[in-house]
Amino acid sequence: MTTILGIRDLVRNIDKLQMYDFVDIEDKKTHEYKGLFLSPFYAKEFKEYLEKKSQKEKKDKLSRLKKYAGSGTIDDKYSNLSSKEIKEAVALEKNHE
Repeated sequence: MTTILGIRDLVRNIDKLQMYDFVDIEDKKTHEYKGLFLSPFYAKEFKEYLEKKSQKEKKDKLSRLKKYAGSGTIDDKYSNLSSKEIKEAVALEKNHE
């Protein structure tokens, strides 16, 4: 079951969340979408989905970076990191040397 709740409705009666699987949260005054509440029943499955999606996006970005990296190669320990995370890891390694 799903519904749309306003922020004020949510604050006034948080027990409404218990009755639904999904609750869209919106600002009723401006009709601005604020987010989604997901019941604990679906939370684990949804987190796993988001983690897989995030890993896929990182791999795609890395493969695009590897195309333009020239003849050099990227160490396998950086294969699951985003470009920002790679920069941070390299900086940490340089500081420890």
